[in-house]
Amino acid sequence: MTTTEEVKYSLNTIYFYLTEGCNLKCRHCWIAPKYQVDKNTYSVLPLDLFRSILEQAKPLGLSSVKLTGGEPLLHPHIKKLLECIQQENLNLTVETNGVLCTPELAQSIAACKKPFVSVSLDGANSETHEWMRGVKGCYKDTLLGIQNIVAAGIKPQIIMSIMQHNKDQIEIIIRLAEKLGAGSVKFNVVGPTARGEKMHNSGEIPTIEELVEIGNRVENEFSFSTSLQISYSHPMAFEPLKKIYGNNGNGCNVCGIHGILGVLSDGSYSLCGIGDVIPELNFGHASSDYLEDIWKLTPTLDEIRTGLPDRLEGICGACLMRAKCLGSCLAQNYYKSKNLFAPFWYCEAAYEKGLFPESRLNGHPMEVIK
Repeated sequence: MTTTEEVKYSLNTIYFYLTEGCNLKCRHCWIAPKYQVDKNTYSVLPLDLFRSILEQAKPLGLSSVKLTGGEPLLHPHIKKLLECIQQENLNLTVETNGVLCTPELAQSIAACKKPFVSVSLDGANSETHEWMRGVKGCYKDTLLGIQNIVAAGIKPQIIMSIMQHNKDQIEIIIRLAEKLGAGSVKFNVVGPTARGEKMHNSGEIPTIEELVEIGNRVENEFSFSTSLQISYSHPMAFEPLKKIYGNNGNGCNVCGIHGILGVLSDGSYSLCGIGDVIPELNFGHASSDYLEDIWKLTPTLDEIRTGLPDRLEGICGACLMRAKCLGSCLAQNYYKSKNLFAPFWYCEAAYEKGLFPESRLNGHPMEVIK
């Protein structure tokens, strides 16, 4: 086995899935956290374990952390976690539904280094947003949370997950984001994972033809109608070259898998949050295993490092962008087929419908792609 003693990889970012519970019941969630209200509680990552992980990760190259969940702001010690991040001088990303973001919490986030906050807003009105998020009244609270973040000096990213129920509100969401003082808007394609799989099966997600068309409009029409940064979470093969390689190119749809590790709410190390629904993608526990050993000696991580991009299969193996895209999302690939290097569902579906950009193919024969 080739280990990372021979090929060094820096642990750039840890994704902390801080809470097993969530205060909303989103119908599309890819890891399906448990609904948490006052009368019930679920596991959260212990504060001392969080501190220990940061201490162990710094020598491995840690420069940033992402706090997500469940809902990260549900964590009972969220302010202390933020203080730890500030003290360690780490860049911070927070993914939140915004409902619990008080002015005080927003200020604590803003005090960290290079804070970036994404807030989910799935509709331009309460009816749409609350249909998708499953809790009455959450639309108003989300807007208030966004306002608190903006008041703290952060221009948040608004994330809208595309479904049949809201696909006609894309431009309206952009205008709302402008009004709220956001800095960017990202339109997420819902993958066929966990609750998202049920939505795909029930027809609640737009067809691949519709998703590709929406992506084209976002990239070539809506993005030029605003000063906000606009992105769409289709794979890199569908992105304009000027976005990938231009002065403003940001590679926003590449997860950087070589430099990322996940930590679940129970302290398990994982490829990412997918470990909540696929236990075999967990790699040990922070209370009993040294992070350096996990990072350097885990066979699955080594397989990914040595296998990408050459082992990518099907349309992903035939794509000219494979060395940058790296299969888009190996977690979703594995969920679908138990194969890390299987083709990404979006690209495969688009190819089968004749919608995959021919200019991004490297000329592999059809039997290789299939």
